[in-house]
Amino acid sequence: RHPQRGMIGPADFIPLAEQTGLILPLGQYVLQTACAQLQRWSRHPDTAGLSISVNVSARQFRQPGFVAQVLHQLKSHGADPRRLKLELTESLLLGDIEDTIARMAQLKSEGVGFALDDFGTGYSSLSYLKRLPLDQIKIDQSFVREVLADPNDAAIVRTILALAKSLDLQVVAEGVETTGQLSFLQLHGCEGFQGYLFGRPVPMEVFACAHRPGKMPQPQAGP
Repeated sequence: RHPQRGMIGPADFIPLAEQTGLILPLGQYVLQTACAQLQRWSRHPDTAGLSISVNVSARQFRQPGFVAQVLHQLKSHGADPRRLKLELTESLLLGDIEDTIARMAQLKSEGVGFALDDFGTGYSSLSYLKRLPLDQIKIDQSFVREVLADPNDAAIVRTILALAKSLDLQVVAEGVETTGQLSFLQLHGCEGFQGYLFGRPVPMEVFACAHRPGKMPQPQAGP
């Protein structure tokens, strides 16, 4: 939240953080904050079942001590690894794929889950996809945005859903803003969604109030 510009989207600040190297301390802070939040949630029956997904940049993931950092944060905060999911981008597939798989497998063995973010926009290879220890793929919002108007986007979304089902992967559609998009996705077997139809970025205390028993938010049409 910028004092003059208001909420700044990740498309604006993430590239700058990557260029300046600030993505590393930023990523570490987000991971630490997530683990601390998981521990707080675990104390209460109403929130003990919640999980958190954390975006991890390729640069952060390739740091020599990344696996140890993740495990240290989980242990030091007493957080359940099964409640943490790391979201990776397809740019990781451009690097040392064997090293990537080994790191993922090490964390996976401790209970940490993995999602492939922005699926379909980068460098996915089906041969890599079947080897990565993934739990989830996320359909990029660029396909969801025009899914009702562009037959090509609709075909891509249906294909991704069919592929994920055949590989026994969960799917989350990004950028869901209208009930029409939601209906299309549900019709074709999608069961996970994120976007303004369900909520906008808010401070944790606001989120906590909205998710008290009996106060689960209902979908509303986005802009």
